[in-house]
Order: sequence, then C-alpha cells, then structure tokens
Amino acid sequence: MISVIVPVLDEAERLGGALAPLQAERGGRLEIIVVDGGSRDNSLEIARPLCDRVLTSRRGRARQMNAGARAARGDTLLFLHADTRLTPPARARLSALEQSPWGRFDVTLKGREPLFRLISTLMNLRSRLTGIATGDQAIFVRRDLFWRIGGYPEIALMEDLALSRHLKNHARPVCLRETIEVSARYWRQRGIIRGILTMWAVRAAWSLGASPRLLHRIYYGKQPS
Repeated sequence: MISVIVPVLDEAERLGGALAPLQAERGGRLEIIVVDGGSRDNSLEIARPLCDRVLTSRRGRARQMNAGARAARGDTLLFLHADTRLTPPARARLSALEQSPWGRFDVTLKGREPLFRLISTLMNLRSRLTGIATGDQAIFVRRDLFWRIGGYPEIALMEDLALSRHLKNHARPVCLRETIEVSARYWRQRGIIRGILTMWAVRAAWSLGASPRLLHRIYYGKQPS
C-alpha cells in the first residue's frame, strides 16, 4: 500500500483538485491522509469525503507530514502538496514507487507563460544533478527508511531539502520523468523574476548554513508563527 500524505492549511480552493484524481486508486493499493494545521476555511469539509483519514496537527508543514506518516499504514509514503495534481501518467507509475527506496516526480508549472516551462525544466534538471528534491516534486520514500533517518526535520523552511540530504546518504533518488502539475501561484503572486531571485537567495542562504527562521523570513517576509 502507498500512503499519500497531504499537509493542508487554508487550501479549500485547491485541495479538491489534488484529491479528486486519486479516488480511483483508493482502497487496496492507496490510502489518503490529510493533515490540517488549523485551517480557517472549509478545507476539512472538502477533505473528508475525498480521503481515508483527516488528522489535525500543530501548524508547520514538516510537523504535519510527520503526523501523517505516523498514522500511515502503507509501506511507501508519498508527500503531496495541496496545490499539486498527479497527472494520469504520474498515477500510472504509482506501482514503481514501491520498488524504490525514495525519489520524486518531474514537475510542470500550471500556466502558458513560456518562463514557467523554463523554470520547470531547470527545477527538474537541478534535482536530477544534485539528488535533492523539493516538496513540489511529490517526494516518495519507503516508510522504514523515512523513520530510520528521523522523518522530516521539524524546521520552519527547507524541510524537504534537509530530508533529501539525509536520504542521499542511503541512496540516490529515483527521478521519475512523468510530470506532476504544480500551481504557479507563488510565481504569479510575487512576479516571475522576483520569485526566481527569492528562490536563489533562499537556496544560497541555506547552502551557507543560515537558520531555518532566517530562511522563512527571506521567503515569506515574516517570522514563522
């Protein structure tokens, strides 16, 4: 069984789009766990008919994903963001996850802007070269390996990159070329060029050992709650 774990915080607008495509796979081969971090919209109402378990947790994506992993019954954990959709080709490769220690999918940003295609290509290439995956790429990992390294570090930001660093010590990631569709809201809200510069700044600061709280302030413009 594969356990799909979806951390949620005020994602009513997008959550249905992430969960609806998975309904045909629910049952014997797949369970869906939604972990809410204190939503003030109707995310929970949307989630309940579309998942197997709804959990609540203290806010924080890493904390929420760890809570979901503790409740999971599957031998493989798939961490899916609420603004990400597994396309039909990606869903067709779900069985490959169970033969892999860990890995991720290629991504495509939803939108027709030419720069989105370039950003997606560079994200996938960088991940393939470095062996580091981001949360947008739907990281999957064997449950025993996930807990062997201690799960997600419960930090304010970059928990996905930190997890990848630990997992790389055990195996290189399986980089599936089937794409998943990711919302481009980050890039539209900030502007594409500003978004790129912010991402570069955060990754550079992370590489230099900056604290997760500082990274959060650079990325969001405020301290973590």
